[in-house]
Amino acid sequence: MSTVDYLSFVQIRRDLHQIPEPGFEEFKTQQYLLNYLATLPQEHLDIRTWRTGVLVLIHGTAPARRYGYRCDMDGLPIVEETGYDFRSTHPGYMHACGHDLHMTIGLGIVSHFANHPIKDDLVVIFQPAEEGPGGALPMRDSSELADWMPDEIVALHVAPEYPVGTIATRPGILFANTSELFIDLKGTGGHAAYPHKANDMVVAACQLVGQLQTVVARNVNPLDSAVITIGKVSGGTKQNIIAETARLEGTIRTLSADTMTLVKSRIEALVRGVEAGFECHAKIHYGSNYLQVFNEAKVTEEFMNWVRERQDVQLIECAEAMTGEDFGYFLERIPGLMFWLGVDTPYGLHHAKLEPAEEAIGMAIRVLTDYFTWKSQG
Repeated sequence: MSTVDYLSFVQIRRDLHQIPEPGFEEFKTQQYLLNYLATLPQEHLDIRTWRTGVLVLIHGTAPARRYGYRCDMDGLPIVEETGYDFRSTHPGYMHACGHDLHMTIGLGIVSHFANHPIKDDLVVIFQPAEEGPGGALPMRDSSELADWMPDEIVALHVAPEYPVGTIATRPGILFANTSELFIDLKGTGGHAAYPHKANDMVVAACQLVGQLQTVVARNVNPLDSAVITIGKVSGGTKQNIIAETARLEGTIRTLSADTMTLVKSRIEALVRGVEAGFECHAKIHYGSNYLQVFNEAKVTEEFMNWVRERQDVQLIECAEAMTGEDFGYFLERIPGLMFWLGVDTPYGLHHAKLEPAEEAIGMAIRVLTDYFTWKSQG
């Protein structure tokens, strides 16, 4: 890819960075993608929309197979604190997870193959709502994708901890099973001076938070991995009023589906105990649930061996992570893999100061266009 091309995709990333939007509300983002795609040669392209997502089929010259690249589109409810002069123009939202880079790389792939088609078909999937409530599963099962379903699929995720020029992945499980967790407690409020006439849900919530920390420590095999994090606790209205309600918000992450089932059953048992012990009512809601990202061994090992032959990329076989990603729903049906793309920044994912190195954009476009070309020649 030429320097001019590279610089043009950096500008595309900066444009997208300025318009982060919530899941299934990526209206400006979708229009930006469609506007760019309309500038490309259309001879080999078919374009469809699905809700706020976009599907692009690049017809091959003599197709026998269909490959896929998936990228996510939505932003996060984070107030940006970067030093960019192209900061978010949407107050309270930011591309703090690299989706602006993911989409830019997707456009780079489409641009290359629109001008230089390969033998096989390639479908590029711009998927909304990865951060929630989850766009991968309904998009995978949509009628719009049904007759464009790839035979193999690839996705990437930016990795702040790796330098530019690094790809990290592994066969098997890469990202965890995840589930949101919301617990609402309702008792009897009252005056702070008369605690015996009320039923304090702040006390009940505090007790439950402590009990939840025993689930992993005393129910999950130490050789397995699981996490329960309560990230938000709210309850009450004033310092001298006993709280009638309280709410716990958190996340569950496990490296196996069976362990997720076990953890949820233990949480439910503990909540029933709190109901009985504090004579209150409780409701549990699991919110968005994401399947593990499980890289198919044959495809992943083939990809890793191919990357090892390149002089411009360092390959790392990484450990699994407790990160959540709904790309797992695509991998449930389609052989494929996800890999980490090094972007060399001191701030982690979902941080208000995340500034990924833009040099990774051109590198990723080169690697993936070379990879799909190589696959099609095989």
